[in-house]
Amino acid sequence: QLQLVESGGGLVQPGGSLKLSCAASGFISGTYYIGWFRQAPGKEREGVSCIRANSGSTKYAESLKGRFTISRDSAKNTVYLRMNNLKPEDTAVYYCAAKPSPFGPCTLSPDYDFWGQGTQVTVSS
Repeated sequence: QLQLVESGGGLVQPGGSLKLSCAASGFISGTYYIGWFRQAPGKEREGVSCIRANSGSTKYAESLKGRFTISRDSAKNTVYLRMNNLKPEDTAVYYCAAKPSPFGPCTLSPDYDFWGQGTQVTVSS
């Protein structure tokens, strides 16, 4: 069983930056990938970015390319999401999730097996 814990959320002004962390613990067999998702009030959960734990290959939602960067520190079993030039519409609860997958690119579809509890990001002046 894999446990995921997000941190790093908070209140930030428009144009500001935040770096979210997703710390993984426990055991997961084989290779897997980690995804970041977000859900704003009254909206569906949407994929933000994902990264394969072994290869480091990444994927981003088209609308967020250039502002958000996903990275990993394998030694710390931690995946990060750096968010720059934040906008009020980025306000949401951000979740990380993991999906065992032996091959293929990671996906931004929320069909993941393990989820963290989420961290609130609020962008407001």
